[in-house]
Amino acid sequence: MKVKVINRSKHDLPSYETEASAGLDLRANLDESFTLQPLERTLVKTGLFLEIPKGFEAQVRPRSGLALKKGITVLNSPGTIDADYRGEVGVILVNISQSPFVIEDGDRIAQLVFAEVSQAEWVVTEELTQTERGEGGFGSTGKN
Repeated sequence: MKVKVINRSKHDLPSYETEASAGLDLRANLDESFTLQPLERTLVKTGLFLEIPKGFEAQVRPRSGLALKKGITVLNSPGTIDADYRGEVGVILVNISQSPFVIEDGDRIAQLVFAEVSQAEWVVTEELTQTERGEGGFGSTGKN
């Protein structure tokens, strides 16, 4: 899949770090560092503008190391970038730790994963096919 990109950041384009990587690391594009206080959220710009092919989306996901080690995650995870969006890619970060976290220009703050999507066509009905699970949800299938 080819994705058109405008890079207005001070950084190289995101790249896959290994041959089998699913995501590309997104970097903060800042004029100055910023401290994210505990339970605070902010929008961090990347300087990237995308033209995603129709039938695909880009998902903005947390970086596991930041989440585990620092308590920094993507608030609306995964964030969806639709194929018809042409604005700058931004990442909504939240600090769920008890310590302030400094975001520096060029820090890897999230990852971007491209995925194929389908659009649904509603079929209005009065009855749904019955299943063994039925209406059970939220842990109803056991604790294994």
